[in-house]
Amino acid sequence: MKKQFIKLTLFTLLAISFVVNPDTRAQQGAKQPDMTIDPATKTQVIDAILKELNDRYVFPEVAKQMETNIRQRIAGKEYDAITSAEEFAKKLTDDLQSVSRDKHLRVRYSAQAIPVKKPSAEPSPEQRAEFENNMKRMNFAFEKVERLPGNIGYIKLNGFVAPELGAETVAAAMNFVANTDALIFDLRENGGGSPEMVALISSYLFGEKPVHLNSLYWREGNKTEDFFTKPTVLGKKYGDKDVYVLTANRTFSAAEEFSNNLKVLKRATIVGETTGGGANPGGVFRVHDHFGVFVPTGKAINPITKTNWEGTGVEPDVKVSKELALKTAYLSALNKSVEKTKDENFKRGLKEVIERTQKELDEMKKVAQK
Repeated sequence: MKKQFIKLTLFTLLAISFVVNPDTRAQQGAKQPDMTIDPATKTQVIDAILKELNDRYVFPEVAKQMETNIRQRIAGKEYDAITSAEEFAKKLTDDLQSVSRDKHLRVRYSAQAIPVKKPSAEPSPEQRAEFENNMKRMNFAFEKVERLPGNIGYIKLNGFVAPELGAETVAAAMNFVANTDALIFDLRENGGGSPEMVALISSYLFGEKPVHLNSLYWREGNKTEDFFTKPTVLGKKYGDKDVYVLTANRTFSAAEEFSNNLKVLKRATIVGETTGGGANPGGVFRVHDHFGVFVPTGKAINPITKTNWEGTGVEPDVKVSKELALKTAYLSALNKSVEKTKDENFKRGLKEVIERTQKELDEMKKVAQK
């Protein structure tokens, strides 16, 4: 849900690779080297972070509370013994979150020097090409699209990439599952991304009449941005067939918005674990050659509940461990399909799949209890 990351500016390219998706580096096996820092560097980083928070954080009064807390910790010499850049970033993150309870607010260390942001800086053709190639290698975060036995669709989506990059892949995925009887979105490893992409994918699940999904309030300009489904999409819409969303504790940000939107609108059944609890979007700000801070500059507001999931996460409709979520949702979809179908041959086949899936789920539960 990082609104500032939608446009492909030079700083955006860095932010996506450096701060927004730190897990991507881990998945690729890359671990950056640590760095030794001196007292002057620590002072510079802290002062710059507190300034950014006071200038930009969505809740100004909380920014003041964080500053007071950090200044007290400085007086107590809590940072004096820290010489590791990685440890310093983690300590600052923990201390800031102890006051704000804001899981988006995060300090990151980068072994690679962070370039100074230039106003409206656009990436070079080479940088844009490299970024788009990286997104292509990830298949725009669509890891798997399947038609499971029993005619149930399955989409494993690990992020919400900007629509200008991923719209065709969305259409291809949704067209592939268009004729299934129910659809499962697997967001158990989805860390978030673009609210515009959330709206685009959601548009396949509703009719032509625009549906108000979510709103984002921004401190800068004191403005609110509304997100609606689109009346038309590339390819086929999914209709009113059953939809399931799988969640885990690491399901975060825009992935939580997608889950929360569909839950509140009663358009999907959420199956799995309570999500991570990050509802305040924002952007990355450079505070030193090797440190950046993600500052939430806005907050999500659901048009129906008038609240969001910050700090609490999205509670699933069916609460099970992330390991059991897929089989649980799949079994539910199969059972509903049996109730609806009038084709006796297909029904017999469905019952065989149900029996097999139930045995697999029961076995998984036994293993989990050991």
